[in-house]
Amino acid sequence: MLIAGPNLTIDRTSTIAALRPGEVLRVAAVEVTPGGKGLNVARAARALGARPMLVGFLPGRTGRAAGEMIADEGVSLAGVTVAGEIRSTAIILEPGGRATVINEPGPEIDDDDWMAFEAAVGADVHMHRVLVCSGSVPPGSPDDAYARLVARAHRDGVPVIVDATGPILAAALAAGPDLVTPNLGEAEGLLHGRVDEAVEASPDAQPRAEAAALQLIEAGAATAIVTAAAAGAALAVGDQVTWLAAPHIEHVRNPIGAGDVLTAAVAAALEDGIDFIEAARRGVAAAAASVEAPRAGDVDPARMAELL
Repeated sequence: MLIAGPNLTIDRTSTIAALRPGEVLRVAAVEVTPGGKGLNVARAARALGARPMLVGFLPGRTGRAAGEMIADEGVSLAGVTVAGEIRSTAIILEPGGRATVINEPGPEIDDDDWMAFEAAVGADVHMHRVLVCSGSVPPGSPDDAYARLVARAHRDGVPVIVDATGPILAAALAAGPDLVTPNLGEAEGLLHGRVDEAVEASPDAQPRAEAAALQLIEAGAATAIVTAAAAGAALAVGDQVTWLAAPHIEHVRNPIGAGDVLTAAVAAALEDGIDFIEAARRGVAAAAASVEAPRAGDVDPARMAELL
């Protein structure tokens, strides 16, 4: 599995009794790790027995340090060096399971930088059975960034999964990705212009997710999975939609990255020749298991099997 995760970050995951904006707060604990959706996918894929290769930008001195931290985790990385410094992400966890995420955009890149990234992906894509395009792209990236990667992979007969938002997702849909995996907020943001990316397991989550998945097929995706937090996910294949209810998790530790884990589990299953419905079932179970872990992208395969 090859993962295009251009916009890596340094995650600072803090635990706090209660988040009270406007006050001076002290955290109980903090963990500093490399992050980004692409890395979350790679972590989960490794845990599930796949052999992922991650391609990402490494800006400046902090980018080099992040690359070393990623190597320490055992994740294979093809790093593309650019100017600037790597972005940071603040993740604030509260005991009740609420998570607040503050994302920086990342350093500005230019056309040459993106072409170098595209070349790094193209150099390896023919050696893999699935390409995953995951997460945001740095400022200055072309709007058709992932669309280009879809086209490049398809020239080598490699299927592509895209997990992105906004104009990047819209352009990718026009290129005909084999699967897209947005959450409900991201899907409705693209389809209906809503701006709230937060997703709750609301009573109407199922019909909304099912409708969004079918609309993403109409927009160009061959297959779509729309996740709806603890409610589950809708899988659309052609004009058929299947609802996959999520197992109940009593104690949520860190919900960040659950969608990335789902994408990783689906990609790993598709690499093994498993059909979309079973792959999606595995993805929902893996995502549910991941929220019990303290770090984004971590998943216990044994716990996933129990929930499956």
